Amino acid sequence: MDGLIDAIIYVISFLAMLSILVFVHEWGHFIIARLNNVRVDVFSIGFGPEIWGRTDKKGTRWKISSIPLGGYVKFFGDASEASTPNSSLDEMSEADRKLSFHHKKLYQRAAIVFAGPFANLIFAILILATFFYLYGQINTPAVISEVVQGSAAEDAGMEKGDVIVAVDGSKIERFNDLRIEILYSAGEAIDVDVRRRGEIVSLILTPRLTKIIRNGEQVLDDNGNPLKLYQIGVQNSEELVIRQHNIGSALWAGTLETRVIVVQSLRGIRQMIVGTRSVKELSGPIGIAKIAGESAKRGIDFWIRLMALVSISLGMINLFPIPLLDGGHLLFYGFEAVLGRKLSERTQEFGFRIGLVFILGLMMLATFNDILKFNW
Repeated sequence: MDGLIDAIIYVISFLAMLSILVFVHEWGHFIIARLNNVRVDVFSIGFGPEIWGRTDKKGTRWKISSIPLGGYVKFFGDASEASTPNSSLDEMSEADRKLSFHHKKLYQRAAIVFAGPFANLIFAILILATFFYLYGQINTPAVISEVVQGSAAEDAGMEKGDVIVAVDGSKIERFNDLRIEILYSAGEAIDVDVRRRGEIVSLILTPRLTKIIRNGEQVLDDNGNPLKLYQIGVQNSEELVIRQHNIGSALWAGTLETRVIVVQSLRGIRQMIVGTRSVKELSGPIGIAKIAGESAKRGIDFWIRLMALVSISLGMINLFPIPLLDGGHLLFYGFEAVLGRKLSERTQEFGFRIGLVFILGLMMLATFNDILKFNW
C-alpha cells in the first residue's frame, strides 16, 4: 500500500512540475511571437486529443490535451506541432503573410525560438532569487579547519587554516562552491589556489570516490546502496553564515547561481562524452518523477527548489544544436544567415529525422538507467 501511495505522489508531483515548466517554456515562445505580430493558433499543455480548451479574442486555442508529457504552440503557417512549414505558404495573401511565423525576418524567428528556453532560465532565476530574498543564502567562507589524515588534500600539501580562493581558475567565495567543484570533478585532477599566511599557494588534488559516513554509520542512497561522493578530505568548522538579500541582490545572486548550475551541468556532459563520467548517471522521466516525489514529501519548498533545477536543465538542453529542439531550429537559422537562403525542406527533414533518432535513443538510455537504479 505504501508503494502505491508513493507511486501516486511521484506521478502527480512529476506531472504538476512538468506542466508548469512546459507552460513557462511555451509562454516564452508565445509572448515573443505576439510581440512580433505572429498569430498563434494553438497553445497546448500536453499532446493528443483535447480534454479542455477555450479560444481567446485573438483566435488562439488554449487547451489541455490528454497526454501530459510536454506541450507546444502552433503558429499560423505551421503544418505541425514541430513548427514545420505549411505547404501553402507561397499561396498566402499579403495580409496572411504578415501574420505567418515563416514569413517573419530571420532575427524575429530566432528570437521567438530562443524565447522558450530563455523563459525557463528566467523562471529558475526568479525561483532562486525568491528563496534568497525570503530565507537568505548560505555564505560560509571556504576556510579549512581540518585536513583528514591520508586524504587527497593531505597528500597535496593542504594545511589547516588554508583559505580556498579558486578551483581550476573559478573563484571560490563559499565553502559550498568548493563542494560543487569537487562533486563535479568526476575524479579528475583539479588546480586549487589557497591563501596561506598572506600568500597564494597552488596545489593539485585528485578527488577520491569515498563512502559517506555520518555519526559513525554508512549513509545509504535511495536504493539502499552505500552513498559514494567525490571528496578531497577537508572539513570546515566555520559557523554557518547566512547572507540576507534585498530584491536587487537576490536577483543577481539567483542569476549567478543559475550560471554555476549551467556551467557545471555542461561540464558533466563533457565528462560523459570523453568518458570520465558514466552515462549511467543520466536520468529520464522515471528518475525525475522519483526525485520530484521525494522532494514533494519533504515539503513544498524542496519541490519548488527542484523545479528551478529542472527548469534550468530544460532550458539548457533545448538550446543544444539538435534538430527537433529549439537549438536545432537556431542552428538552421545560422545556416540561413550564412547562406543567405533557407535550407531546403529535404535537408531540414533529414536533419529532423536524425534529431528524432538521437533524442529517442537518449531517452531510451536514460529510462533504462532509471529502471536499473529504481528500488522496485
